[in-house]
Order: sequence, then structure tokens, then C-alpha cells
Amino acid sequence: MDGISTYNNFLSVHLPQLMLSNVPEHFWPTLCKKINDHIFDSGLTFQLLEIDYEDSEIMPYDPLWSVVPIRDIKRSDPNHIYLIDHAWTFKANSIKRNLKNIPGLLDRMCFLMKVTGESTEEKIEKISHRLWRYAHTYAVGGTEFSPEERVPVWYVLDELGSGITHSDNPNFRAVPFIHVPTQLTYTLLFPIEDVEEGDIITRNYVEGNYPDPLQREAMLIPWKYYEHFDIEFTQQEPDSNYFLEGHITEDLPDLELLINRTNISNKLKVFSQYRFINEHLTSPDFEIVHNENEADIIWYTEHYKAFKDLSVKSPNKYINQFPFEYVITIKDLLAIVARRCANTNVNSCDLLVTHPAWLPTTFNLKTELPKFVAYYTQRKRAGLDNHWICKPYNLARGLDTYITDDLQFMCRLPLSGPKIAQKYIEDPVLFDRPDIGMVKFDIRYVILLKSVNPTEVYIYNNFFLRFSNKPFALNNLEDYEQHFTVMNYTEGTPLHRMLCAEFKEVWARQYANYNWSGVEKSITEMFSDLFIAATTKEPPCGIAKSPQSRALYAADLMLSWQKKGAETVIQPKLLEINWMPDCHRACEYYPNFYNDIFSVMFLDKNIESCTKIL
Repeated sequence: MDGISTYNNFLSVHLPQLMLSNVPEHFWPTLCKKINDHIFDSGLTFQLLEIDYEDSEIMPYDPLWSVVPIRDIKRSDPNHIYLIDHAWTFKANSIKRNLKNIPGLLDRMCFLMKVTGESTEEKIEKISHRLWRYAHTYAVGGTEFSPEERVPVWYVLDELGSGITHSDNPNFRAVPFIHVPTQLTYTLLFPIEDVEEGDIITRNYVEGNYPDPLQREAMLIPWKYYEHFDIEFTQQEPDSNYFLEGHITEDLPDLELLINRTNISNKLKVFSQYRFINEHLTSPDFEIVHNENEADIIWYTEHYKAFKDLSVKSPNKYINQFPFEYVITIKDLLAIVARRCANTNVNSCDLLVTHPAWLPTTFNLKTELPKFVAYYTQRKRAGLDNHWICKPYNLARGLDTYITDDLQFMCRLPLSGPKIAQKYIEDPVLFDRPDIGMVKFDIRYVILLKSVNPTEVYIYNNFFLRFSNKPFALNNLEDYEQHFTVMNYTEGTPLHRMLCAEFKEVWARQYANYNWSGVEKSITEMFSDLFIAATTKEPPCGIAKSPQSRALYAADLMLSWQKKGAETVIQPKLLEINWMPDCHRACEYYPNFYNDIFSVMFLDKNIESCTKIL
């Protein structure tokens, strides 16, 4: 293949990457040649130098290495783009396993980070903390990739790449680049300023524009001294634009057209994209159809936005979604809505206590990182536990979710996509599994939203339980089976099953002083408060009124021990609200699950298995 064809093929595959990363066009032909011919020639232009501090103590922000060119470099010279190899590619929850199990990795990282220690474990601990001065991240996008494949990847550059220091006014850029045919990832290093022989090569570790300059300063905590640890951390609700940002526009139904809507048939026809409804909705009051035009009830597994069109064209149809329901199903918005329930009249001598008590303290790392850093620092000064669980806004099953007490790591996380940091429940109510010991568990309630304005909410009385497989302790934070409870998506992982009725019997033996009916009362009050808060504000800040809408959600929660004066009480902690939850297990455990759910939502029946809470 001639050079022109090779280059055209290269561009046909990589042009979007090059443009998105703002790689100047005059470098593209050289990049194509270097990748195709495997040319790694940075050593012919740059020199890696170890910085000698003589007898001076190395301070936390002092660089260990520097990189200098051995010739003058013009940014206009198309030859000065270089491939930098990646010394280590990892997921953030596999660091210690990698260091233990990959031959030579620990020694290489010790050399690169100048780590010494008496034991392997000591070295691994030091590297795990220092790592965030050296680690960078990328993620692949596109609907053709699974959620697992889109989880951000972290990497450490080779010795030369890792030796390049940070500057707010850099002379080079370094951007990750995936060579699609081989699926190999490199970092591209190229000049953005002219440099002379012997100049120190620098790059900006936190690129981009940030409306709040403190956000960027906080993201630079691994490399620069931060002066704003004592700023005010009180959170304010953002304006309505925040609730719209990044979301596909959805419209509202024409309520005038829906005043006199009626069921158009005695047997409601159901079109469902969800397999388990088609298999388990067996009540004679409903009929499964395979053409949505014939249906009275449309149950989509994809997000629906055209509520006005539905009200105009099909006013008598039902849809399984409410306009703007994402204010409770997306984690950053859920925290905002939940904070509306804070009782401002509560007097607490501990200013670090946040409200409502059922919401774990939550900060948005994309918009509230400086506030989070201040809160974290003040907890640390007070000697309080500082373990946090960091989650993406809109993923489930523990994907891209990390438990950590490392501030430097959490300050790096905004570069890997929007995330919240939520206080990890350090004192959970545990469940005694006789074969294992005291393990974490969470509880999933199915919630039915039947109406907004007036707001009408039911719960399915049979809740669902999920258990960890190892005894709980605040250590081994990478151990999924010790700290997480969702085991049914990992092949080969044991799944402990227990029905709701059996759990209540065991609970009465394990926690005889805490009657389950009292615990459940506090749980239903929490749900009631949440849905009042979610439906009293107009959209986009709240769920909208829609007489055609009915919705099913799953709420995941844990129980925590909490001191109230001299008394120790059980406090429910809301973790998340899930849209389109997996109800396979519900159908297995309770064959009438969908018959009951649909009868409450669409036929206004009083069903024993469902309780109205609002």
C-alpha cells in the first residue's frame, strides 16, 4: 500500500480522535508513519534527569525527575510528535492486586516513584498513595461498547513520560491515543511552544476551562499546595439550568386534553419491551400485544420524552415513565432533591452533621470538589472516619465505583467522568451469616409512583435482600465481596438468597431489641419525604404531573447505627433510586409480582402485597 493510501486509511479511522484531542494537523502524517513503523524515538530528542536535592528533604510537591530536550524544538516542525508508551494500565479497583501479581511491576514503580520500604506490603501501600501524581485516565465512548467496556481506564506513562512535570503554562501537551487496528494505546507528546535545548519540558495535568477556578485548583492537589481547605462547605441547590444540563429535552403533556381520559377497554392491552412482563403478567385483566399501536399500556425499556405528542395523539394510553423522573434516578440530582428534606430547625452542636439523616453526606465532584475537600479536611482534623464511596452519576451494579479514604485519588476522579463522593457507611447494621460471619447487606424496595399532583406512592411489601460474601471491616477496600452486595452479575460469585419473610424471622432473633416494624416505618417515612420533595417543585427541578404516566422504581438502602443522645438507633440510608430495575428475581420469588403491580397502577385495585405510603 502506498504512503497516500496508508495515510488516508489512518485518517478514516482516527480523525475523530485527533480532532477531539486537538492534535495539530501538521503532526498527523508523522504520527501515522511512527505508529505504522513502530518508531519510538523520544530518546533521540529528550533526556530524563533525576533531580538531586543533595541533603535537602524532599517536600511533597517536589518533582523527582525532569525531562529536557537535547536540541531546539519548533512547534511548527511536523517531526516533533512522539509516541510515549504506557508502563502500567489498570482499573482503579485493582491496584494492589496488580502490584502483587504482575512480575516486575512493583520494582518498576518503586524506581519511578522513588519508593523504599522494608516489606512488599509497605511498598505497595506507598505506591497506592503516590500513584495519583503519576496516573492519567481515558475512557472509550460509543453505544457499541458495553457499560463495562466504557469504565475509565487509568495508566502510568513510561519513565520519560512520567518525568514530565506539571505547569499551568506548559510548553507541551500529552494526550492518550488508541490505535484502532491494534487496540493499542499510546500517549502523544507534542510541543505547543518553541523550546530550546535544556529547557524543562512541562505539561498541564488538568486541561480545560473551569468556571470555578477553585475546582481546577482542587484537582491539582496531588501536584500543588492547596490554600483553600477552610472554605465554607455548605451546599446550595443549583438553578434549573443544572437540571437540564446534559439531558435530552423532554416535553410535558397537554393536561387539558387529559381531563376526561378513560380506559378504552375492559381488558387492558399491554405492549412491553421487557421480557419478564411478557412472561409473568398473566392476570386475565391484561393482554400482552406485540404492536404498540394496539396497546393501552406501553412499557418501554428505553427513555421516553415525547409526552406532549402522546397526550395529543393517544390521550387514553398509559406510559411507564414520568416527565423529568430522572431527578431521582440520577445520583447527583437525587442528592439535591433529598437535601430539600433537611430540617433547618434541627439544632446540632456538630457542624459536620448533614441532613436529612437518611442521605449519606454527598458531594458532586464535578461541581463541588472544593467544598468536598474542605469537608474532608475538617473531618480529618476532628478525627472522624473519612472513607468515601465514589460513584458515577448514572451507572449501576457498582461499575466505576470506588471506596477510598485517599484525597488525592478523589481529586483526580473528576477527570474520569462526572461522579459523586458519598460518605461510606462505616458503621452499618450487619447480618450474621452462620457460615461466614457478620456481613454487609442492602435492601431493595420496589416503589410504584402512580400519580403526581396529587402524589400517590406505593411500595411492594416484599423487599429484596443482597448480601456480601465476606465479613465486613474497614480494610481491603479493593475486595468486592467484602464491601459490595450485588453478586448476581459476576460469573462464579456465590449469591446468597433469602426471602423477605425469612429475613424478618432471622432479624427478630439477631436484633430482638429493634422491632422490624419500627425500622420499616422509618424507611417508608424516608420514601414519603423523598417523593414529596421530588414532586413539589416544577420541572425541570421536579417530577411533572402526567395523568398518563405510571412508574416503577427500585430503591436501594442500607441500615446504619446512629447515636441519638444516649440512645443508639437504626437509621436507614438511601443509596440510590433505579430506573428500569432488573425484576427477574422478583418474578422468581413472587410469581404474582407483575399481576399485583399492574393491578395497583392501572386498575386502582387494593392489593395485599402493596401498601400506599403517600
